[in-house]
Amino acid sequence: MRYSPKSIDVFLLGGGFGRRLKKISGGLPKPMVKVGSKPFLDIIISYLAGFGFRNFIIGTGYKADIVESYYRNRKIPGLSVLFSREKRPLDTGGAVKNAVGLIRSNPFLVLNGDSFCKFNPLDFLRFHRQKKALISILLKKITDAGEYGAIRIDRNSRLLEFTEKNKFAGSSFVNAGVYLMDKEAIKLFPLKRKFSLEREFFPRMTSKRVYGYKKSGFFVDIGTPERLKSARRILR
Repeated sequence: MRYSPKSIDVFLLGGGFGRRLKKISGGLPKPMVKVGSKPFLDIIISYLAGFGFRNFIIGTGYKADIVESYYRNRKIPGLSVLFSREKRPLDTGGAVKNAVGLIRSNPFLVLNGDSFCKFNPLDFLRFHRQKKALISILLKKITDAGEYGAIRIDRNSRLLEFTEKNKFAGSSFVNAGVYLMDKEAIKLFPLKRKFSLEREFFPRMTSKRVYGYKKSGFFVDIGTPERLKSARRILR
């Protein structure tokens, strides 16, 4: 079975507070902070739209009205943009779970709304299909993995270990914040509404069909003022 990007739903985690950016963001939700002339979230959507993706769902939370009104008014030709609003913060896993009623495709793509990693999503889809994966995680090799958390995979790219932030130092693959998930994975989510994919869900998936995809390019995130400045230099 081949996957067409036009049939794949893309869920974007867009509810971040951006506490560390507050002094320079004017209180905007983190994914709406401008890089160049447009919100960071626009960069992610435009990149994926360039590969043929058409169906986007944005998880909103903090100052949800700002995100939702921007995309309702923008009306990007050919694209569908829906919203999954959190009444209270649900963390990354809870945000995906909250959006289940809007997600129709199998698999579906999930991306952090505050980071960007260059990769070929069509090849990522092929990888997911060939591995018959339950979950595929985009990986990035960096020299200091401590701040992001390290991932170990075997020679077949299957997940062996998912290490939390600050528990590992040195060069390693890290989670780039991009995932392909089969709907079967939703059945394995914790029963509670609020949970983290990175801290609570992925670490206990090592016995499942979870694979790491290593073909990635540059990676930027906007979590701190310093990283935002770097992103603005790279993505201008």
